[in-house]
Amino acid sequence: MTCRSSLSLCSSLLFFACGGAQPSPEPAPVAPVTKPAPEAEPEAKPEAKPEPKVEAPKPVLRWTDGLSTPESVLHDTANDRYLVSNIAGKPLDVDGNGFISVLSPDGKLIKDKWIAGGEAKVKLDAPKGMGIAGGVLYVADITVVRKFDLKTGAPKGEIAIAGSTFLNDVAVGSDGRVYVSDTGMKQGEKDFEPSGADAVYVIDKAGKVKPLAKSADLGRPNGLWISDKGPLVVTFGSNELYRLDDKGEKQDVTKLPEGGLDGVVPLGDALLVSSWKASAVYKVKLGGAVSVALTGLKAPADIGYDEKRKRVLVPRFMENAVEAYALE
Repeated sequence: MTCRSSLSLCSSLLFFACGGAQPSPEPAPVAPVTKPAPEAEPEAKPEAKPEPKVEAPKPVLRWTDGLSTPESVLHDTANDRYLVSNIAGKPLDVDGNGFISVLSPDGKLIKDKWIAGGEAKVKLDAPKGMGIAGGVLYVADITVVRKFDLKTGAPKGEIAIAGSTFLNDVAVGSDGRVYVSDTGMKQGEKDFEPSGADAVYVIDKAGKVKPLAKSADLGRPNGLWISDKGPLVVTFGSNELYRLDDKGEKQDVTKLPEGGLDGVVPLGDALLVSSWKASAVYKVKLGGAVSVALTGLKAPADIGYDEKRKRVLVPRFMENAVEAYALE
């Protein structure tokens, strides 16, 4: 309020505001203020250190042109080239569009569809593992093993394996016998489910087939390699590496940290094993130590090895790519 009326009104207000005619009241007693005791500060917890980031290794070469769901890579040592099986769809689709590509070790695509379903009287649906024996390329294709001339790619017949549901890898022994794994799966309503056909078969030079081992205890056998003591097997359904003796019994069973095992190749006195669940390639000694050789690799399928250049060849199933890593 400002004094904008008469002088007497302003003088009166000023008089009372300054304590004019009326005595000042006694000040009320003020209760002492009690300060609360300070709360104890919580103990400082050490800061959690972030998990170290695992960086994916750098490949020395990477191929992507012309590839479609690559499942297996094989170094054809006689012709010094890399053969790649391409499913070009789903692993159990009988669609006639599977093919084999040829890559060069210097990083080039030599031929995207060297052997192709539907061309030149070739039948090929969902090719997976491959092996070479006597100038013939053997290819696992769902329930049959198809044969092709290694020089020309021309079809040379097929071997049907009765009772099989998911033929997967192929490996050749020093005696020329061809081994084939059946991972024992079939297509369910939503995903793959067990078929009970788990087996490892042997094809002799005359083309006759017999099971070396056939049991659900095999753990969905996938990758194969033939040692001087018999076939070595890695499993897709369990995290096992083992050897089969001449009676088909499991020996030297070795547990790996993660499962979804696919390919297996030798590396010196050890083995390299690819794992889908670990997104890695393990280095394993049969019955002994296990370490991680390569990590950060999503969906590493049936690996190969180039002994001449000391490279592991990794088909990246979900990325339509093949990569080569220097590894001795």
